Amino acid sequence: MDEEPKFRIRVTFAPDAFIGPGKAELLERIDRTGSIAAAGREMGMSYKRAWQLVETMNGMFQEPLVESNRGGSKGGGASVTDAGRAVLGEYRAIEAKAREAGAPHLARLQAMLSGD
Repeated sequence: MDEEPKFRIRVTFAPDAFIGPGKAELLERIDRTGSIAAAGREMGMSYKRAWQLVETMNGMFQEPLVESNRGGSKGGGASVTDAGRAVLGEYRAIEAKAREAGAPHLARLQAMLSGD
């Protein structure tokens, strides 16, 4: 196996309050596209599911992570707030530290894998 191992870190604050790679990716895509619908489409998820995840994240933290504007003559849109960027930055920092700290352990685990 020559494939690089991947970390998937999920930080759970309470049974229904967590952030993981999917929510982090959704935030990044909303930030880039300016749209919850477009971000969800890029990830292969329904508009409804993307909205549910945004509502969950907004409810988890003291400040909303995403703000949205309804459609109309100027069109709708969404933006990641400063709080959303801060949460995303902290999550990505946790991932980076875990990758760094886990690298020697992963190397040893990889060396133990069967060659099938």
